[in-house]
Amino acid sequence: MLIIYVFFKLLKLSSCGFQEPSNKRVKPVGKSNSLTGVLPQMKTPALKRLSQSISRSISFRTDARPLPPALPRSRQKPSSFPRRRNSQCWSDTVESHDLTAKEIKRQEVIYELTQGERQLIEDLSLVKKVYYDPMLKLDIMSESELGQIFGTLESLIPLHTDLLSRLERLRGSEKTVGEVGPTLLNWFPCLEAYVTYCCNQVGAKALLDQKKNEKRVEHFLRLCQESSFSRKLDLWNFLDLPRSRLVKYPLLLKEIQKCTPPEHPDEDYLPDALELIQNIVAEVNKKTGEAECQFYRRGLHYLEDSQRLPEIQQSRFIYCHGELKNNKGQRLHVFLFELALVLTKPGEEKDGGHVFNVYRQPLPNALINLEEIPDGEAAGGGTFRGAFTGGNDKVKNCFRVSSRGRSKFNPYILQANDSFCKQQWITCLRQAIVQSRDRTAQTRVIILPSFSGSSSLSFDTGGRATE
Repeated sequence: MLIIYVFFKLLKLSSCGFQEPSNKRVKPVGKSNSLTGVLPQMKTPALKRLSQSISRSISFRTDARPLPPALPRSRQKPSSFPRRRNSQCWSDTVESHDLTAKEIKRQEVIYELTQGERQLIEDLSLVKKVYYDPMLKLDIMSESELGQIFGTLESLIPLHTDLLSRLERLRGSEKTVGEVGPTLLNWFPCLEAYVTYCCNQVGAKALLDQKKNEKRVEHFLRLCQESSFSRKLDLWNFLDLPRSRLVKYPLLLKEIQKCTPPEHPDEDYLPDALELIQNIVAEVNKKTGEAECQFYRRGLHYLEDSQRLPEIQQSRFIYCHGELKNNKGQRLHVFLFELALVLTKPGEEKDGGHVFNVYRQPLPNALINLEEIPDGEAAGGGTFRGAFTGGNDKVKNCFRVSSRGRSKFNPYILQANDSFCKQQWITCLRQAIVQSRDRTAQTRVIILPSFSGSSSLSFDTGGRATE
């Protein structure tokens, strides 16, 4: 019955003329001037770690391929592949113009900005109409669970609708946009709403993964993903679209600035708008990192009280986390918090949630000794050889972590899945070690003798004097 209901629900949506989203966005300006090549991937570690262990850039958009010419038919069968929007760039919307190549490119970027808003609005509206509403009506998930997973997504729709209407009003009779800087400078503060949405995504992803183990939920989501409107993307891909859009604003703005002549009125506004959006993205990234850190801290299960290092609770973010093997061949989930390295063994709670059992003694980052083991180095023992090499005498993608002090932390040789992950771990560990030691040096309290001999003054890291 569930399948039949959802099937007719999807047919109804299609018959109502709802325009499905497409994985083909605005056509680039040209092969040599494509924004895909011009705009570099922005590094947003905390935001991009929501769905993976070590931060990697993942694109959910596939390269657009031209459709084959349609054969004449009296009636066509519905395609099982995602339907696509007509690709269009700014040049396709005007019959003629006398603009320079640089101004044409500026109009193309502004048009991509506008089209991106329109497509995001359509995607978010579709998510609510096709996922949230049916799951609530069919009682596939409770209202509380859906609230945790979708967060404040619905409130983002009018926010972006506002920007879209502002951008469309800027288009003149010749379909060109003059000043865009003041509009963006005035609207960007609205994006502070993304702090709440992105921070919620940490727990939302964990709950969604947990609910997918339930047959009704998995069945419904699979049916949706196999439908044409989904572009073969799952629900989480759609929920992650706002984050992807947020980190693209600075890139688009830089391109607009690059194509803007020095004498253009936008030159007075674009630098301030760019600085503003970069600060907003940085703040969202910071808050998301803090939320991620708190989420995983709560998931740690300590076997001994001695494992509860103050450095774990004092950590505000996570450099990276993911699966590594130890020298016994055991799979561990390792967390590199701001101030401590924690090795865990993943477990499962009664309600299906994940818990991380702390394995051995955590280590403060300031006490870490890191040694990179070159690939091909001879294995040093039977256990090591059997776990990492399958009987061969060579090892790959390994590094050694030990303690500088008298910590209970035993030295460990850890193995990453591949050379890329190994280098990511090495880079993050080195950064964590340096910053933790610098922090330790800066937080040493300076005691000054009191003139009266009855008290002394100490200075905190901000230079404020305290009794």
